[in-house]
Amino acid sequence: MTLLTSRRQALTGSLLAIPVLACRQREAYAQSDQSQPDRVVSAVIGPVMERNDVPGLAVAVSVGGKQHFFNYGVGSKATGQKVTQDTIFEIGSISKTFTATLASYAHVRGTLSLSDNATKHLPLLTGSSFDRISLLDLATYTAGGLPLEFPTAVTDQEKMIAYYKNWRPAYAAGTHRLYSNVSIGLFGYLAARSMGKPFDDLMQQDLFPALGLSQTFIKIPRDQVDNYAYGYSKDNKPIRVTPGVLDSEAYGVKTTPVDMIHFVEANMGLIKLDQQLQRAIMDTHTGYFKAGPMTQDLAWEQYPYPVTLATLLQGNGAAMALNAMQVVANSPPKRPREDVWINKTGSTNGFGAYAAFVPQKRLGIVILANKSFPIDDRITAAYKILASLADDEP
Repeated sequence: MTLLTSRRQALTGSLLAIPVLACRQREAYAQSDQSQPDRVVSAVIGPVMERNDVPGLAVAVSVGGKQHFFNYGVGSKATGQKVTQDTIFEIGSISKTFTATLASYAHVRGTLSLSDNATKHLPLLTGSSFDRISLLDLATYTAGGLPLEFPTAVTDQEKMIAYYKNWRPAYAAGTHRLYSNVSIGLFGYLAARSMGKPFDDLMQQDLFPALGLSQTFIKIPRDQVDNYAYGYSKDNKPIRVTPGVLDSEAYGVKTTPVDMIHFVEANMGLIKLDQQLQRAIMDTHTGYFKAGPMTQDLAWEQYPYPVTLATLLQGNGAAMALNAMQVVANSPPKRPREDVWINKTGSTNGFGAYAAFVPQKRLGIVILANKSFPIDDRITAAYKILASLADDEP
């Protein structure tokens, strides 16, 4: 069953019959009446939080350019502070979409080309395997088998350089995809070098303001500390992300539901931006490799629309995240298009997030939680919500 199939009767008969948890404090910044987004989100999210013991969760939905916000539970069990639209969540690997945007902006401005070999921007690696690995290979996890994380012994930049110099690929570049913070982290690091400033400064001083994001950070400023939610581990202990090598580039962004849905709308072309920046955002939707059911863009992942829930679950499943998969290069790369479902998941030890949008339908959703609950539950919830709203369009 696809999103284009009319599911309104099935959804109202099953989803809307699920009682919303009375014990969850919710603040909805949508229409004051029981609008379609309000009814659907309430019915879907309550059981998800209950099943996974999620302390706090925010949902932001964009429907035809109109935003709706739904906030549940608490950002801190210790203080009981409620989740609001100003609550800051860790978004884990969704950070990679911001890294891709920065690098794409560098490409548009001419400070790098995605076809550049990595050693062009980091000569210290000359003579290593990276003489034959391009920035595009790093961005799409096809460099040859870079691992998900650095070994624990890699604790600073000097050890990082030594690790890359000694690393040997298991596959030819551009033939296999292995999801990797080590790969896209280097991509972001090299993009920043091409622009002549540290990555964190480029993000916080240049990119975030240019995107109109006022509560999105790598480092949380003092005046925002009270808004920064605590994440909760599997044993429900408070936790926040641990600093690491290339953490900013791979999983370091913290943001609010307001800013994140704004970024989703920018990706759907609904926000007026600088022309070069808008082009850079759209270029991150270019499809470079076919990997199983999904197409690998720059950080984002896309599927032809309409799409089934089963396809999304497969494409975002553990097998895709943890195993090397042979890929087929799109030649030429697929230009950005509107009839696609584009998404990205993100997790840290204490937070779980999901963002998805369908440009053709002008529909987007963000789910941010202060517990890393199963990705299948995030995607299923988002799919049910967007499916109902797609059916409800005039």
